[in-house]
Amino acid sequence: MDMINSIADMSIEMANNKLMTNVSKAVLDMTMDTYQEQGDELTKMMEASVTPYLGQNIDVTI
Repeated sequence: MDMINSIADMSIEMANNKLMTNVSKAVLDMTMDTYQEQGDELTKMMEASVTPYLGQNIDVTI
């Protein structure tokens, strides 16, 4: 009976490890997506700042 319990315990342990691996992978994928979006936004901001004349003149007529 001890061997059956040992096999059952090992099976449960392996299932838990697989679940934790899948959860960790999902969290990592979400984190990578977030960093990708932030990188894209940073690229857009840097491209917008390439035009040095933009925003240097202010019309103050009343």
